[in-house]
Amino acid sequence: MIRASRSSTANIAEGYGRFHFQENIQFCRQSRGSLFELIDHLLVAEECEYIGSEEREELIEHITSAIRLLNGYIKYLKSRKDKE
Repeated sequence: MIRASRSSTANIAEGYGRFHFQENIQFCRQSRGSLFELIDHLLVAEECEYIGSEEREELIEHITSAIRLLNGYIKYLKSRKDKE
């Protein structure tokens, strides 16, 4: 879970440091994949009774919000790329 969450933010940072919009978009997509991986880890954590359903639900809401923000950023990058 720690690796997936850190990977998500690291990919956003690495993509931001790239010179081309398409590279940034690709790193954002990898970040989004890590967020979905994190959701899966939370479901497993609940199944193993490491966390309760309320905690899982709250965390998934935060992750889903981050995914929506990331989707908006990707859409923005695509629109900028098209103007190049």
